[in-house]
Amino acid sequence: MTLPTTLGQLKASGYADRTVKEELRVNLLARLRSGDPVFPDIVGYEDSVTPTLERALLAGHDVIMLGERGQAKSKLMRYLVDLLDEAVPIVEGSELNDHPYHPVSAMARKLVDDLGDEAPVAWVGRDERYSEKLATPDTAVADLIGDVDPIRVAEGRYLGDEMTIHFGLVPRTNRGIVAINELPDLPERIQVSLLNILEERDIQVRGYKIRLPLDIMLVASANPEDYTHRGRIITPLKDRFATQVRTHYPYRIDDEIAIMDQEARLARADDVELRIPQHLKEVVAEFSAQLRSSSQVNQRSGVSVRFSIGALETLAASAMRRAVLRGEPLAVPRAVDFYAVIPAAIGRIEFDMLEEGREVTVLERALRRALLEVWHHRLGGEDTSALTTAFDEGLIAETSEEMSSGDFVGQFEGAAEAGFFIERLVGRLDLDDSVAERASALEFALEGLHLTKQLNKELTETPGRWRFQSDL
Repeated sequence: MTLPTTLGQLKASGYADRTVKEELRVNLLARLRSGDPVFPDIVGYEDSVTPTLERALLAGHDVIMLGERGQAKSKLMRYLVDLLDEAVPIVEGSELNDHPYHPVSAMARKLVDDLGDEAPVAWVGRDERYSEKLATPDTAVADLIGDVDPIRVAEGRYLGDEMTIHFGLVPRTNRGIVAINELPDLPERIQVSLLNILEERDIQVRGYKIRLPLDIMLVASANPEDYTHRGRIITPLKDRFATQVRTHYPYRIDDEIAIMDQEARLARADDVELRIPQHLKEVVAEFSAQLRSSSQVNQRSGVSVRFSIGALETLAASAMRRAVLRGEPLAVPRAVDFYAVIPAAIGRIEFDMLEEGREVTVLERALRRALLEVWHHRLGGEDTSALTTAFDEGLIAETSEEMSSGDFVGQFEGAAEAGFFIERLVGRLDLDDSVAERASALEFALEGLHLTKQLNKELTETPGRWRFQSDL
């Protein structure tokens, strides 16, 4: 279909005159009627966050999203773009995406007045109608609203001429969505500049006697600690956001795993296949859950889902490194690989402790609790006497991040009963009967026996190498 290229053609086409919030409402209703997901790839918010956001859009509200880091606030903002029309008409060449029916900038008004129905019309896509700004203390009013352009003044225009203004991010996103991340970081004097935009829907630039009735939706994000306790968002601005959307970390382990699967960029090699057993993903998710409930972790800062994603990526990288070093065709993480996660991820966590240097201890304790929780869930009712008997009879097994799967499993070849147990264990954990997966299942079982005090586990003289043996 050929799009209209003049104002007269646009009128003849019967193009609907809608504000951006009406546009969002109409397209959201169409999406809801069709049954298509409104926010695809957003996991765990179906019964809490997304209904609140959908109601805000239907009500035509500006929105502030409150939540700790890593709760998909920015991702939700960017999904709003998909609810805009595919393309909208503007006065060709206008800085402010002026609607041809009612232009707001001096340039567009003059063009429409002079040419009438012959005024040229261009079309802008939905992606061009979204602007995102990370609020920083050095943000100026000129960045958001605009300022006098000295070059235009030097070209001979009068200071009182509206054409001397260089418009900022907000007016340039007229007829679109403006997103401001970490709103409390804006200085209070800059926050004041947003008051007119949210209520009167216009802007003022350095005392110019102009009124630009902007058509925008404003959505912002903030940490609830900043928002409710430090008072870093000025009260009149808080009052102008008609809907507050409160985000949260995943309530369920399955949701956290789904997010990890969706977002993690796992190590790959052309000649090595990577498989991560489901029960080890459960350990990663439970590890984050344990930290989120720890009194020694700063919960105001939070434990981001990015922590889980990074931990899974490190787990996969450790397994891939071992497989490549030992020439194995299949990389499968083992329990020993979890201890590579701690030094890689410690910088993501803020701690609340009186003693310095105990951060690693806190993480190791949370990891052991996570391993034990998943072990009880997966293998709690399993008869492990075949393994413990073998150890009682003198079996000693060692493991390390670099020990091959074959070498690890080979330590149990002399214990026939242990071999039968490994076969049953692989089936219990829904694994294939490859050497790498047998090694992963077996080491997970040994880790659980150690944590339930049925086996001893200690460091050997070789750094990074652990020994399992009976406590008899």
